[in-house]
Amino acid sequence: MLELRPNCECCNTDLPPSADARICSFECTFCVPCAGEKLHGICPNCGGELVARPRRPANKLANNPASITRVYKPAGCAS
Repeated sequence: MLELRPNCECCNTDLPPSADARICSFECTFCVPCAGEKLHGICPNCGGELVARPRRPANKLANNPASITRVYKPAGCAS
C-alpha cells in the first residue's frame, strides 16, 4: 500500500490528497512545480519517472491513513 507522504522532498511543501503530487515507483514524492521545473519528470533518487500520485478514497483513510513522516532532501533537488 502506498505511504502517501505528506510533503515534497525538494521544497517541503505540504501535499494534501490532490492531483498536486508526483511520485516514482519507490514513492519518492514531489510537488508538481518541483517535479516539472527542477526535476524534469525524473526522480533524483532513483532515476525513475515521476507520475501523478493516486488519491486514496476518503472512506478508506480511516483504516489506512496517509503517512505523517516527512522526507525532505533539498540537496538532491538542486538545479
